[in-house]
Formats: sequence, C-alpha cells, structure tokens
Amino acid sequence: MAKQSNAKTMVSQQITALTVRGVVAILFGLVALFWPGLTLVTLIYVFSAYLIVSGLVGFIMSVVTMRDNKYWIMDLLLSLVELGIGVYLVRNLAVSLATFILLVGISFAIHGVIDLVRAFLDNSAASHRVLTGLSGLVSLVAGIAVLRQPVAGGLDFVWVLGLYALIAGPLMIAMASEARRDLEA
Repeated sequence: MAKQSNAKTMVSQQITALTVRGVVAILFGLVALFWPGLTLVTLIYVFSAYLIVSGLVGFIMSVVTMRDNKYWIMDLLLSLVELGIGVYLVRNLAVSLATFILLVGISFAIHGVIDLVRAFLDNSAASHRVLTGLSGLVSLVAGIAVLRQPVAGGLDFVWVLGLYALIAGPLMIAMASEARRDLEA
C-alpha cells in the first residue's frame, strides 16, 4: 500500500511540474509573439527565465522521482542542459544573436530527442506516449528550424520561439491533465 501511495505522490508531483512548465511556456510564447520588437537583451532575459524555471522544475522532479522514474537520468540531463544554457545566457548578456540562436536550437533539439526516445520506450498509456511524442516532435522541428537558419534571426526567430512555446505549453498541460485523469481512475 505504501508503494502505491508513493507512486501516486510521484504522479501528483509530475502533474504539478508539467503544469508549471506549460504555463511558463505559454506566458513566454505570448510575450514573444505580442512583443516582437523585443531587444536582444530583453529576449535573452525572458528566454533565460523560461529555461531556468523549466530546468529547476525538471531537476527537482528528476531527483524526487529518481526511485520510481526509469527515465530520471534523461530528465536530469535535460534539466541540467536547460539550467546551464539559462544561467550562461543571464551571465553573458553581451552574447551575439548567432550564439543565442545556436543555444536555443540546441536546447530545443535535445529536448525533442529526449521526448521522442521516452515516447517510444515508455510503457505508459498510449495517449500519454502520443502527447510526449508530439511534444518531442515539436521541440525537434523547432530546434532544426532554428539551427538551419541561424543568421536569418530577427523577427522570424522570435516568431519560431513564440509559436514553439504556444504549442509546447498546452501539450505539457494536456500531458498533466492526462496523468491526472489516470491517477483518479
């Protein structure tokens, strides 16, 4: 009975983490799309905040669920990459647009690959695997789009960031909702 209680607690924590990450992604996406004239410094601050929050939530969840989550090491690595890039950007505001775009593209691509691997290897409900796979695909496509056109920059880059966040955020919230439904069943 204690093991079942621990599993429910872990799922409940994952639901909260996904919801927080989803809301932060949506807020970032709205800022990026409705404030397209952002200066590079402002964009770096906003995106860094998103990466740091997402990385911290992911790091905490990977450590807390280490015992029951067989993918905790992937979550931990992704969280450390997000945290590292977020902190690097905050500490190096004079970073060039090309470097910023490169770091964003790498972050998205890594996130996409990890989610796609998880979607194929996980044995959870099919709906959860589909949502995880969609999230991974969106991240990977956004990463490739950003990395293929690093010098295009400017408004196109901000639009890709905003659209990615507005697609990924609801997907995270949908995964949280699906997990909550499974928990209550």
